[in-house]
Amino acid sequence: MFNFCTCVNFKQESCSDEEQHRNSLARKRDLKKSINETCNNPPLTLVSTSERRDYGEDRVINLDAGDPTMYETYWKKMGKKATVVIPGWRSMSYYSNGRSLCWFLEPDLCQQILRLHRVVGNAITEGRYIIVGTGSSQLILAALYALSPPDSSEPTDVVSAVPYYSSYPSMCDYLKTSLFKWGGDAHTYEKEGSYIEIVTSPNNPDGSLREPVVNRSGGAVLHDLAYYWPHYTPIAAPADFDLSLFTASKCTGHAGSRIGWALVKNPEIAMKMVKFIELNTIGVSKDSQLRTARMLSVISDSCEQAGSTSDNRSESFYGFGHRLMTERWCRIRQAVKHGGMFTLPDFPTAYCNFLNQPTETRPAFAWLKCEDEEEDCAGLLRRHKILGRSGVSFGCSPKFVRVSMMDRDDNFDLLVQRISKITAAPNSEH
Repeated sequence: MFNFCTCVNFKQESCSDEEQHRNSLARKRDLKKSINETCNNPPLTLVSTSERRDYGEDRVINLDAGDPTMYETYWKKMGKKATVVIPGWRSMSYYSNGRSLCWFLEPDLCQQILRLHRVVGNAITEGRYIIVGTGSSQLILAALYALSPPDSSEPTDVVSAVPYYSSYPSMCDYLKTSLFKWGGDAHTYEKEGSYIEIVTSPNNPDGSLREPVVNRSGGAVLHDLAYYWPHYTPIAAPADFDLSLFTASKCTGHAGSRIGWALVKNPEIAMKMVKFIELNTIGVSKDSQLRTARMLSVISDSCEQAGSTSDNRSESFYGFGHRLMTERWCRIRQAVKHGGMFTLPDFPTAYCNFLNQPTETRPAFAWLKCEDEEEDCAGLLRRHKILGRSGVSFGCSPKFVRVSMMDRDDNFDLLVQRISKITAAPNSEH
């Protein structure tokens, strides 16, 4: 095993009682001085949005990231049901006590992942290996590592159709590995040889349902299904792919736990992914896994209880999310129509097997397009104290901007108010 630290014994010099008294008084004076300086010159700190109380009209609302804080309301109502207490002796080992190929996967989390997919019906788990990762971000890198041919004379191209998730290019190129590199838009990719296509469905940023574009021999496909849950899109059929990724941040709203999982059909690919995570972080936090297991259990319970009652008083987590996202999309469409400066994508309606009703996609992000002469849509929003992510980050025109639909109610209320007040020029034609 590794030696992580070495104990060092320091020899202590003896001193008289008088010297000890003088040292004690000096320490007290220094402590008092330090306290006064701290009070008069408080340190600079980052204040989270949950701690802010500045709800004025001049406040800048940051909707650049997809931080799913809108789910706090639901989890506060759950109280002790969603509370996890971990004894000090539990999960101290690197290893989990299961027999999974993924040696650091907690059995409780494995069981709850299988249960939730069965309850929701959004993925086939039979014949798949479950790999847990520190969010889907680590799993994407692990999958690219595992899918890249090790004996290739040049890095394998990774492609995705525009608009693609803004982090894909930097994730591929940041480490400058010889295994893979960013290859650009899948629609324009013509290079022969091996490639990896990332298919995000529903897509981030525009919410569209995606399928592979390149479709050539010698390629591999990685399906990023972070948003394939019934509060974002109809669950028309269970996903049945060789390699699919999911994440707790969009499934439960617990982005801070940093837990994601992959469903992998090929055992060799699964073992390579495990090896990548082993070398990268020597496994995944057991504490986060146990917390996520509890959240998934609460969600599955809520779905089963809601499905067993006829008086509709019991609302599942996904029922709550569906209702909230439906209301928010209705409001932002009204605001966009009132202002006349932007347009939003339209989404088809499909039958959702989980909700047992026809419904349309309600993406986690609004993909706004400026229809006026304004060329910098993100800059326009910034002038109205709204921070979004420019379409340039997604391989698109700056006339597009992505804003999160998942923030707290007060921020979303301000977004709707401000969007409705941004008007197009009187002579503009739409």
